[in-house]
Amino acid sequence: MADYVLARKSRNIASSMVHVFLNILLGVGVVLITVLSGSPLIGIILVLVSKWRIFAVRSRYFFLNLKANLVDIIVGISVVLLAYSGGPSFLISDIILMVFYPIWLLFIKPLSSETATLVQSLIAVFLGISAATTISVGTNSILLVFLAFLVGYAASRHVLIQSNDKDFTLTTLVCGLVFAEIAWLSNSWSIVYTYENLGLSGVMIPQLAIILTIFAFVYNYARQAVIKFQDDFRFVHIIGPVVFGLMLIGVIVFFFSDPRFTILIK
Repeated sequence: MADYVLARKSRNIASSMVHVFLNILLGVGVVLITVLSGSPLIGIILVLVSKWRIFAVRSRYFFLNLKANLVDIIVGISVVLLAYSGGPSFLISDIILMVFYPIWLLFIKPLSSETATLVQSLIAVFLGISAATTISVGTNSILLVFLAFLVGYAASRHVLIQSNDKDFTLTTLVCGLVFAEIAWLSNSWSIVYTYENLGLSGVMIPQLAIILTIFAFVYNYARQAVIKFQDDFRFVHIIGPVVFGLMLIGVIVFFFSDPRFTILIK
C-alpha cells in the first residue's frame, strides 16, 4: 500500500512538472514563433490547439465550452497579436509578453474566486482591446466595433457566471454593446501612449484599452451592488467607484488626448 501511494505521488509530481513545462513552453513559444515568423498565424493556431478540450465534445456543447473559455482565448490571441504588432525584432514588449503569458497560464487562469475572475476579466479587457485597436488601424471601423463587443461580452459573462444571478444574458449583451459603442466613438481619434525613452521598447497602450478597463471595473462593481442590495439598492451604494471612474476617464480624455501624446519615462 505504501509503495502504491509513493508511486501515485511520484506520478502526480511528474505530471505537474510536465504541465508546468508545457505551459511555459506555450507561453514563451507563441511569442518567439510570432516574432521570428513575422506572422501571427502559427501563434494563434498554437493557442487554439492548447484549448483542444473545447472541440473534444459533442457539437451541442461546443458553443457552451467556447463561451466558457472566451476570456482565456482572448488573452492568448491578444498576446500573439501584440507580439506581431511589434514587428520582426525582439523588443522589451516581447519579453514582457513572454514573462506574462506563462504567469497567466500557471497562476492567474486557474483561480476561481470572485476577485480572481474580476482580475481575469480586466486583464482580458485590457489586452483584448489593446490588440483590437492595434490590428484595426487603417481598416473599417466595423472590425474594432465587433472585437470590442466580443471582449465586453466575454469579460462580463466571465464575471457574472460566478454570481447568484442565473439570468445574465441581457446584462452581458448590454455590456458588449456599450463596449462596441465606446469603441465606435473613439475610432475617429485613436490615441496610443508609447514609451520613447526606452528605445525600441515596443510598449504601446491604447487610450481605449484604459478607458474600457476602468468602465469594466465600475460596471462590475455596480452590478454586484445591485445583486447584493436588491430591492434596497440606492445610488449611494456605488457613488464612490462611479464618480472616481468618471473622473479618471475625464482626466484621460480631456488632458491626455493629444494625437501625438507620448508618455516619457525618465
